Amino acid sequence: MFKSVFTKYISAFILILFVSFTILATVLGSTVNNYAQSQKSDSIVKVADTVLGFMYWRDGNGSDSLSVNSFNDYIKENRETLLGVIYALDEYTEDINTYITDAAGNVLLQNESFSEHDESEYSLKKLPADIIELVKENGSFSGTGTLMGANSPKHLIYALPISNYSNPTCGVLFVCTSNFSLPELNRSMIRTVIMTCLWILLATMIAVYFISERITRPLKYMNRAAKSFANGHFDVRVPVTGKDEISDLAIAFNSMAGSLSNSDELRRSFLANVSHDLRTPMTTISGFIDGIIDGTIPKDKHEYYLDVIRTEVRRLSRLVSSLLDITRIQAGERKFTKSAFDICEMARIILIGFEQKIEEKKLDVEFICDNDKMFAWADRDAIYQILYNICDNAVKFSGEGAKYRITITEKNKKIYVSVYNEGQGIKEEELAFVFERFYKSDKSRGLDKTGVGLGMYIAKTIIDAHEESISVESEYGRYCEFTFTLPYIREAEISKK
Repeated sequence: MFKSVFTKYISAFILILFVSFTILATVLGSTVNNYAQSQKSDSIVKVADTVLGFMYWRDGNGSDSLSVNSFNDYIKENRETLLGVIYALDEYTEDINTYITDAAGNVLLQNESFSEHDESEYSLKKLPADIIELVKENGSFSGTGTLMGANSPKHLIYALPISNYSNPTCGVLFVCTSNFSLPELNRSMIRTVIMTCLWILLATMIAVYFISERITRPLKYMNRAAKSFANGHFDVRVPVTGKDEISDLAIAFNSMAGSLSNSDELRRSFLANVSHDLRTPMTTISGFIDGIIDGTIPKDKHEYYLDVIRTEVRRLSRLVSSLLDITRIQAGERKFTKSAFDICEMARIILIGFEQKIEEKKLDVEFICDNDKMFAWADRDAIYQILYNICDNAVKFSGEGAKYRITITEKNKKIYVSVYNEGQGIKEEELAFVFERFYKSDKSRGLDKTGVGLGMYIAKTIIDAHEESISVESEYGRYCEFTFTLPYIREAEISKK
């Protein structure tokens, strides 16, 4: 998993960088070329205007004509002066070549570097006739073209006609770049971009490595912990560092591990309790029945022991009923039929049913109800099961002579039913697990010898199905109070339902 995530991060970053730098190089190259072309274009125009202006000034007649009868003779007479002007301009304009031709395109004057190397590829005797014709037709030429055939490199060219009295185009002044493609500049720029890209890529890979390691480290711990959970070991925890989403995930994972650990402990406790609750009555029933059949138990004692057997059978029945309830609830098969019923009357009936146990413990009983009749809209049998179970637990865990109170109030169209008892209570760290399956506060079974830890889970499930709430407050060694809510319905509205 770690390598896979790391590879994905690296691949994604490299791809992003590659695309980014490719776009950057393309845009930068285009910008540089456009800028260079613009600068070169401006430079050759200035050179052409300067040279041509000097020629007319040298003639002394302004820009209308050259005074000599022969243009060729004029170039010969002023060759050194014109070259001096061109060389002077060369110091400020690099890579610019200047040519002066006659009307047919024959080169009469060019830069000294070219005239001294007549056999070189740059040595020109005649410039292209098509450009000469365009200059004659349009009065100038500005654009790109080749000077030495179709296979030669393209140049940025600017050409102007030279005129005298007898001929409007007695010659042509050519000014062009030595190489319009600027390959060396492009190569230098590409090298710079590539080197920059490599350094940034290296720094990025180092950063991504540590970022990926930080992100995936908790995931590796979670992977190991999950494998431990699969083997039944729920004590493994994931270290939590930082305050980001990964740390939140680690906290949630640890919380889940705690819940699994607690559920496993409750499950083990449940199995032990169920085994005990099944084995004990079955042993008792089997022993007493065998004693009655083989005559070990005298006939005058049969009624007593049959009563004991009946009690144990009912105990088994309650256990099986609870287990069946859990099965139906988990399968979603238990349906609730809502109707109006007097919750105060139900509480009174349940309280009267515990009269004997209450008297045995000499409990101080309080029954508080806002009205004599308070109608709830819920499943009567399900609510009876919840209230009976809560009241039964309250009696079990009340101390001798302790206070025992049932309170029923109405507020904002809700009925609040609370059962309070003074006694053992529940430890603060165990309050969060009260409504979990198989939870038993009396793990020693010193007070509760019949429960298996399903009552409060069933109660929570039923209340949730009614879209209501149930809660518990307790101070260990002092008191415990369960409260649940039900929908309230006025007596006058019952007939409308």
